Amino acid sequence: MTFNKYKIFKPFKNIFILILALFAVWMLFFDANSWLIHHELNNDIDALESEKDYYRKEIEKDKKAIKKLSTEEGIEKFAREEYYMKRDSEEIFIIEYEDSLKATNDE
Repeated sequence: MTFNKYKIFKPFKNIFILILALFAVWMLFFDANSWLIHHELNNDIDALESEKDYYRKEIEKDKKAIKKLSTEEGIEKFAREEYYMKRDSEEIFIIEYEDSLKATNDE
């Protein structure tokens, strides 16, 4: 079983090609800056970019909510809808539909 029989191993007789192949394998898999690490870091960057976009959209929504709440009418609307506040001369009736009620196991 010598290398002379197999044509696949013929290029590896040259020391430069052998060193180049070893260098390529080392750089692709074992080095601190390997392709595998770069691939993992690129995935992390993509995840962080999408998270950044999500938070930018949330900031825009919060800015709009703050702008609405900065007016007297906005504060009053928020208090009426969220906390069921009312004026002294008003009465509040909360109407709940059957499909909006949470089902219990007793039924």
